[in-house]
Amino acid sequence: MLTAIGDVMRRAYERGWITTRDGNISMRKREGKYLYITPSGWRKTIVHPEHVVRLEIVEDPLTHKLIPNVRDGQSPSGELWMHWNLQRDSKRTRTVVHVHATHIVAAMYAGVDLQKISAEFPEIARYTRVGPTVPTLPALSRELADVTAECLGLRHDGMLAFDIVGQSNHGVCAVAQDPWAAYEHIERLDHVCEIVLKSGVAALASTQLVASRAG
Repeated sequence: MLTAIGDVMRRAYERGWITTRDGNISMRKREGKYLYITPSGWRKTIVHPEHVVRLEIVEDPLTHKLIPNVRDGQSPSGELWMHWNLQRDSKRTRTVVHVHATHIVAAMYAGVDLQKISAEFPEIARYTRVGPTVPTLPALSRELADVTAECLGLRHDGMLAFDIVGQSNHGVCAVAQDPWAAYEHIERLDHVCEIVLKSGVAALASTQLVASRAG
């Protein structure tokens, strides 16, 4: 599965969903004692198993909650807490993928409601549950991490109501059992967004959005 992390990163780069050092993926095996996550600032075209950061999961002595322990010399993704929010209470193997999928970001910027359009296309509605869009928040922030988990419908038992959410002016976060399954959630939504953008409906939505803001 660590090999798949690098494979998905390279595929995301090939599709233009990230630039060389963007994007991040984490994976945790069922109730495993380690969190595996891509390194910060590393070129995603050359991520291999030996480059993936392995963080031991320990109990915080103050809160008694489980946290990933970052040792000296380790440099996990700056979006670590977005990943950990979604990994912490999962009772099964889980992968979290965050990239900047071009058509998804463009559709959100144009004012398209991702949940609404997804419900209108059976090829995504059948296989991928799209959550409400995360509002514009600073990258790497705890607020972005917390609101992303909220929009994915994270429950106390670690289960999620949705598979994917867009993050306004930023990117997308998808969750599945393995890297390629998470990738497919992104691919489906990106494809539908591309169709909507080419249809011209997105331009109308954008015009209406600008008009509502002006009013």
